[in-house]
Amino acid sequence: MALATAGCGGEGEPPASEPAETSSAAETPEPQAAPEPEAPEVPPFDQPVAIEITSRLGSDRRLTVEGSTNLPEATRLQVIVERELSGVRWRERVSVEAGGFVAGPFGPGSGLPDGGYRVTVDVQESSVQPRSVRDRLGEENEHLSGPLVGQSRHGLGQVASFSQRFLVGSETRRTHDRVEVLRVE
Repeated sequence: MALATAGCGGEGEPPASEPAETSSAAETPEPQAAPEPEAPEVPPFDQPVAIEITSRLGSDRRLTVEGSTNLPEATRLQVIVERELSGVRWRERVSVEAGGFVAGPFGPGSGLPDGGYRVTVDVQESSVQPRSVRDRLGEENEHLSGPLVGQSRHGLGQVASFSQRFLVGSETRRTHDRVEVLRVE
């Protein structure tokens, strides 16, 4: 019995503080084991796409395009100005900030020659949009709706496009189209 009592006497066991440290380390969860908080649900974009633009010629006869839109902040747009007679194009990529965007100035250093032009604003495919925009518009821009929305030429989901025609020059041309005439400021 003395041997049985000696085995239970605690002489062969480590001090009581060591097991406490070992057990507290084993019970402490590792950082990656902690449940991550869920990201707040972002509501999808649920209104028809609206884009309005104003084009103005500067004293250098170069064009600046300002626009407003209801698209989410940081949505990437492409603004294209095309001369109808020659097909020459100028383009700039911009992002929506505070419900609007500004692009330009467009045109050669000598300024835009008189003639007809078309300004087009395109909402780019979702693959080039930032994550915050894809969360609202969908992985293939499927939440875009309205008369400006159509299928991408490359089969990458939906895109939206707004276009406006205008004339540059001191004399207005006869036209049956709805067109805005711009004069140098």
